[in-house]
Amino acid sequence: MSSPSARPSSPCTKVCALDAATGLCSGCGRTRDEIAAWGAMGEDTRRAIMAELGARLLAAYPAPAVEPSTE
Repeated sequence: MSSPSARPSSPCTKVCALDAATGLCSGCGRTRDEIAAWGAMGEDTRRAIMAELGARLLAAYPAPAVEPSTE
């Protein structure tokens, strides 16, 4: 168990920009409500949210299709 003074784990990438269309931070994938409540959340809750962030970002910002080379 972590000590009470330990900093909570965070997915923050210091690229804080909330996307109006998706409601997600384009840096970490959290919602405004998740960001606001992050410090008060338990570590288990934070880890559960962090486990979903990669899929969330991929769904919100799919990678562009790469066309096969014709050379």
